[in-house]
Amino acid sequence: MSLRINEVAPDFVAETTQGPIKFHEWIGDSWAVLFSHPKNFTPVCTTELGAVAALEKQFAARGAKVIGLSVDPVESHGRWLEDIYDVSGNKVDYPIIGDPELKVSKLYDMLPADAGNSSEGRTPALNAPVRTVFVVDPAKRIRLTLAYPMTTGRNFEEILRALDSMLLTSKHRVATPANWGRGDDVIITAGVSDEEAKTVFPGYRTIKPYLRMTKQPQ
Repeated sequence: MSLRINEVAPDFVAETTQGPIKFHEWIGDSWAVLFSHPKNFTPVCTTELGAVAALEKQFAARGAKVIGLSVDPVESHGRWLEDIYDVSGNKVDYPIIGDPELKVSKLYDMLPADAGNSSEGRTPALNAPVRTVFVVDPAKRIRLTLAYPMTTGRNFEEILRALDSMLLTSKHRVATPANWGRGDDVIITAGVSDEEAKTVFPGYRTIKPYLRMTKQPQ
């Protein structure tokens, strides 16, 4: 069964480039972005990890930690970090999980159950499903999931944008429209009556009876 939004993210213990972690303890009171990639020393993955390194401070400023994962062992990650820096100019300071026994990958439904129990001899194509993203909130619930094909690098600016939306909508009774960005107008949720909206969101606009827009709350 695939993991669904609002389910509790499965906890696990794993080795990382920064030592062993217990996932829920590592998250603590933060948000977390868990992203996986098919294999070390491959082209798309190299650009992706460099892109995340460039954005890590922006995620941290929003109270979010980032952590990578591949089915390669931690020792391989360590050697690969030099290539990521050479290609992107960004140093990877976030942890990367080593999952050579495929335990976390299967736990998070990134690989089929019959994938075996070892990464040894596996090609990037065999690991193709492992290009996923999970955003987990401080309550350890999954708030966003993404899965990309092998040939398509992810847009981590979009994940940052989605995080901005989730942070905002967790605090205020609003939703964000298509292509929303920080500072743009937002949608008043259906649970707010028109009378209440006059007080909470003065000056709001009614586009349709079911679509009311207002300035982004501060």
